[in-house]
Amino acid sequence: HGHGTMVFYFTTRGGYMVYMGKDKFENEALIANGWDEDVWFHVDDMSSAHVYLRCKEGESWEDLPNDALMDCCQLVKANSIKGCKKASVKIVYTPWSNLRKTADMAAGQIGFTSEKLRRYMEVSRDKEILKRLGKTKEERFPDLEAERRARDTDEVRRRKAKTRELRKEAERKEAERRKRAEERSYDRLFEGAAAGGAGGEEIEATEDDTAALDYEDDFM
Repeated sequence: HGHGTMVFYFTTRGGYMVYMGKDKFENEALIANGWDEDVWFHVDDMSSAHVYLRCKEGESWEDLPNDALMDCCQLVKANSIKGCKKASVKIVYTPWSNLRKTADMAAGQIGFTSEKLRRYMEVSRDKEILKRLGKTKEERFPDLEAERRARDTDEVRRRKAKTRELRKEAERKEAERRKRAEERSYDRLFEGAAAGGAGGEEIEATEDDTAALDYEDDFM
């Protein structure tokens, strides 16, 4: 499932990778093997290609630049049999993780887990955008399942490395704290020994000068 699927790849303004299935059967493979970083685009209430944009590392789908969003919307509109004939259409987009597929749905059909996570954009055809995207188009037959597995393995590895890093940092801070505490107690010991040698009365004065002055004032 997902092996040998024909997928079209494009590059948007801002350098985002965008991919699209050839037909509804290809769409099935894309739905099944999407990534958590992917955002799904479709013409609202009409059949169209499923277009996915892959967010950059650490980026939220809600912070995507307008140029990249517009490029995806243009692709979706151009690849909708009804939508491409209309002056303007409404495009819906949502994170891949919000897509819901149940066994009773037809090929290419999709639902949403949360309606709140949908965003909309109204677009009219822009030939210049489509021409530029067309120049970046590549046809590939990726093993979508293997790519998804590799991504998951990589994420686990990254998470473990991050945890190790945080643990090391915590250990380093703890070692520093201990060292400072030891130095302070050593300094106090040393000060105590030095002050003790000069006679007990002087110990009061090491606290701070104002305390020593107050002490003297009481006796004036």
